[in-house]
Amino acid sequence: MASVHTDVSFVELSDLMSIDVGGAAALAVTAQRLDSGRIVVDRPPPELERILHIFWPGHTRIEVAAR
Repeated sequence: MASVHTDVSFVELSDLMSIDVGGAAALAVTAQRLDSGRIVVDRPPPELERILHIFWPGHTRIEVAAR
């Protein structure tokens, strides 16, 4: 994703029932590798925001959209 990213990349996760730290890490590391812009995660499992807040506080390159 990071190699083809332009300004905003959308990731739709509504089919996921849950996500663990490994899945959140994949998103966070990808977002950290972006030169600019952000990743918008649409309808993720509710724990994603908590995991990001705990392990990557203040991360500005990931936006979590409504569930």
